[in-house]
Amino acid sequence: MSNITVAIPKGRLGEQSIELFKSIGVGKKINTKSRKLIFKDEKNNIIFILLKNSDVITYVENGVADIGIAGRDMIMEKEADIYQLHNLNLGKCKMSIAGIKGQEVFKKDMILRVATKFPKISKNYFGKKGQKIKLIKLNGSIELAPLVGLSDVIVDLVETGNTLKANGLEILEDMYKINAQIISNKISYKFKRKRIKEIIGKIKEIEEEKYD
Repeated sequence: MSNITVAIPKGRLGEQSIELFKSIGVGKKINTKSRKLIFKDEKNNIIFILLKNSDVITYVENGVADIGIAGRDMIMEKEADIYQLHNLNLGKCKMSIAGIKGQEVFKKDMILRVATKFPKISKNYFGKKGQKIKLIKLNGSIELAPLVGLSDVIVDLVETGNTLKANGLEILEDMYKINAQIISNKISYKFKRKRIKEIIGKIKEIEEEKYD
C-alpha cells in the first residue's frame, strides 16, 4: 500500500483538522506541542506534514502532499491547479468589505482604495461590480488602514465582527462564505483515488454523526 501524504495547516484550523483525522483512527501520534513537522502513521501508511496555512496549497499543487486542508479564502486567492474534494464544517467565517460607518462601497466615478491580504479576490470581486480600485496589500492590522486614511475600505475575513467593532468599523457588504476544504493534487487523485476517497468517506461519516 502506497503512502498518502497529508498537509495540515498550523494553528486552530490545524488542531481541528488533526482531531478530525484522529476521530477516524489515523494520525494518533501527531503532537502539535512538539517541534516536529512530520508525523508518520506507520499502521495506516499516512504521513502528516504541518505547514504554515498559506503553504498548504503550494505543497499540494506541487505534489509533495497528496491531499491537504485549506481555507476557501486561500484557495480563491492562490487560484491553484488543484481539486477541491470536500467542504468541511471547520473554519467557518465570511469574507467581507468593512469600513467606517457610512462609507460607500461603490463609487462608479472614483477609485476606491482597498486594503487587504487578499488582492486577487478583491480585484476579481470589484472588477465584476465595475468598480475601479487601488489595491493596498497589507499583511496584518488591516483594521488600521481606514482609521488612518490609508484606505477607504478593507477586505478581510470576519468571524465574530468583534475586532471590527472594537476599532470603530462595521461590515459594509458580505462577499463570500468561507470554510475549510479537503484539496488534492490532480496526479495524486488519479493514481491514489481509492485511498483518498476512503479517507474522505470516513470523514463524511463522522460529520454526519456529529452534525445531523
